[in-house]
Amino acid sequence: EWDRWLLMGLIGTAVGMLGFLTHQIIDSLIKLKWDLVESYLKEGNFHLTWLCVLGSGLAMTLVSSSSVLFFCPAGSPSGLPEIIGYLNGTSIQHLFNIKTFLGTFVSCVLAVASGLFCGPEGPMVHLGAILGCGLSQLQSDTLGIHLPFTRFRNSADKRSFITAGAGAGIASVFRAPIGGLLFTLEEVSSFWDIRLAWQTFFCCLMATFTTDLLSSSLYGFVYRGHFGFFEAEKRILFWVKNLLDMHILAFIPAILLGMLGGLLGALFISLNIKINKLRMQFFNSIPKSSLRKTSKLLETVLILQPLIFLSEGGIGGCEEAGGDVGCILSFLCSSEQGSAAALLVENGKQGIAYLFKRGTHEEFGYTSLCTALAFYFILSCWTAGSAVASGLVIPTLYTGALYGRIIGLILVSIFGAQANEYGAWIDPGLFAAIGAASFFSGVSRLTISLTVIMVS
Repeated sequence: EWDRWLLMGLIGTAVGMLGFLTHQIIDSLIKLKWDLVESYLKEGNFHLTWLCVLGSGLAMTLVSSSSVLFFCPAGSPSGLPEIIGYLNGTSIQHLFNIKTFLGTFVSCVLAVASGLFCGPEGPMVHLGAILGCGLSQLQSDTLGIHLPFTRFRNSADKRSFITAGAGAGIASVFRAPIGGLLFTLEEVSSFWDIRLAWQTFFCCLMATFTTDLLSSSLYGFVYRGHFGFFEAEKRILFWVKNLLDMHILAFIPAILLGMLGGLLGALFISLNIKINKLRMQFFNSIPKSSLRKTSKLLETVLILQPLIFLSEGGIGGCEEAGGDVGCILSFLCSSEQGSAAALLVENGKQGIAYLFKRGTHEEFGYTSLCTALAFYFILSCWTAGSAVASGLVIPTLYTGALYGRIIGLILVSIFGAQANEYGAWIDPGLFAAIGAASFFSGVSRLTISLTVIMVS
């Protein structure tokens, strides 16, 4: 079995390198955009600032959507349902070829960097599965590669390596190897044994280790030193510095958030199904294939428009506040409109970290949180199923964090900001984390793997 373990390690390493590359490109594109915005704000040129946000967002969205519409239709929208279908006996053409890999990768990084309400998790599961399939079979019709190693060229082994690759994709995104294993067990695969569990865990472990190792010294593809030094604040996805002592009374709002997550999760799924039915009816009514694809392309641009409108409002609010540099990113706008815009134009991962932050009891008001919640809920529901390679994990965590923080703010309004150790649990950041887990669970129906991912 040494060759099987060797291939599992190789797949995990390859997926970890891909995860590192994905994060680096997304972070670099976002940093480039906001560096330009900051330079224009320094000059006081607010109209050029808004055009920069508009132009960069539209350009990345158009390329992202075009890559899955015209280059690899099998890459749209997330790939996760297709992987689950394949592992349970459904044959899908072009699901694991190189064109699908390249198109999904390009679409994913540009969709997330453009500001669309999505994350890289679903596409990373698909990309990890493609690597698992390709590296285990050692053949490619597209590249004309057919190596004589045929030991694993059978249906059962092929599915095992695809399962391990999919789990490694999740492990690389969340830096949680046990979470990746449990995700494949709970969500992806229906055929399981203890040997596959250990091998999948090894694959996930290698993916997480590779991503962490490369990220320890490189940021934005610039060498920062400290190779092999794993900083907890950078290694943990949603780092929370201050721990809180719990009180039994905290279970009451936690139960309320759990029920709210289930109800809103059901509403989200129901609304998404209706949107996708209307989307299919509309596009199927267009006779020409080229016109149909162009219409799908324009839909993704239409989804981006409310975000651009809100960013204009945030920039306008900063202009009224005196044009403080970086006020969109640092929430320095004094108006509720500016705070709501800041919550929506910020990178999803960074925005969640802001909402989870401890000791910021009055950082956001009711108006900004409720406005951001309404926009994010509707637009993330609309984005899911559109013509871009996108994931739902970051949007669901963000949506849950918003209403969780609202509940925390209500408790602060009733009991006040407590400074003593027995009342310190009344913190909006704590309930933002609980709300994020509740909505994610309500949408995905995951419990065990979600808990492990959230606490990793």
